[in-house]
Amino acid sequence: MAVKVYVVYYSMYGHVGKLAEEIKKGASSVEGVEVKVWQVPEILSEEVLGKMGAPPKTDVPIISPQELAEADGILFGFPTRFGMMASQMKAFFDATGGLWREQSLAGKPAGVFFSTGTQGGGQETTPLTAVTQLTQHGMVFV
Repeated sequence: MAVKVYVVYYSMYGHVGKLAEEIKKGASSVEGVEVKVWQVPEILSEEVLGKMGAPPKTDVPIISPQELAEADGILFGFPTRFGMMASQMKAFFDATGGLWREQSLAGKPAGVFFSTGTQGGGQETTPLTAVTQLTQHGMVFV
């Protein structure tokens, strides 16, 4: 049976989406690993996204929190906002309370990848602040 790895990301301008696709290529090259790429739901309106110059979203499927439990391992990707994950990813994690209550993600390996726009733009603190989400679920940070 194949090991299921989910790559779950948020990307406003497409940069993190490109990283997710490259991670999929690398992980898929390992025999016995099946990789699926997902997006988290957008929380901004089309009007706001338009004013921010965001391109249209890709056709990558949108994941529900409950679907995380199906994975054997998960990589979460997001842009950095002020040294932390973007609010869209945080909102997604906030919706995982049922998984936390059941400890559905406990013991699963999980990691993060992210993108910043500037030097000193949060590369140092983003993984530190993101690991809290993983450890609260009992996931093993890799």
